[in-house]
Amino acid sequence: MTNNLKFINVAVCGAHMTGLPLNAQLTSLGGTFLQETTTAPEYKLYKLNGFTPARPGLLRVVDGGAAIALEVWQLPIENYGTFVSGVPAPLGFGTLTLADGSAVNGFLCEHYATLNAIDISHLGGWRHYLKEIV
Repeated sequence: MTNNLKFINVAVCGAHMTGLPLNAQLTSLGGTFLQETTTAPEYKLYKLNGFTPARPGLLRVVDGGAAIALEVWQLPIENYGTFVSGVPAPLGFGTLTLADGSAVNGFLCEHYATLNAIDISHLGGWRHYLKEIV
């Protein structure tokens, strides 16, 4: 993956993925798709309540985690703050560990929001969940 002082790599695992409702927030800020991959098997994915469009929450866990499908995008560094500042709570940004052991900035979710959410980790990713509900 390319990463230099002009760009930052950003992992997305839900509505910002290619072809999904919020992808334009990345592309309008000059984001370019780099790759599909998964997290290390240290995460859980939840279908959160109260979002339109629907969104997942990714939570790092000590036990019982799974590899979760995501996309890595490259965003011009000057647009990173604009992108991150538009992310509503309980979602936020942190460092994710990918399957290959590398680290990338990406969406995470605060734990409290998962307490009344549906654990969809067993499906392996947001696209798999969307296929299940259709």
